[in-house]
Amino acid sequence: MYENFYHGTQAPMYRQRITKQQAQEIALKRVPGQIQHVDMDLENGVLVYEVFILTPDNRIFEVEIVAKTGRILKVEQENDFD
Repeated sequence: MYENFYHGTQAPMYRQRITKQQAQEIALKRVPGQIQHVDMDLENGVLVYEVFILTPDNRIFEVEIVAKTGRILKVEQENDFD
């Protein structure tokens, strides 16, 4: 009978999240370079985008972004090339 809606919208709460494109833009603002790969994963019960970026100096960084809010959770340099 009662739906899980935000007031004044027709979209259910659980579907509200940033897009893959928005996640890429957020990641590139933090780590400039070329996007190599984007995944979505569940980290400790939180849905996150994992954006892998190749920098101009040939380093790869992973930027984890919370899918619901767009907040950067973690930025780390990758040491392996898998």
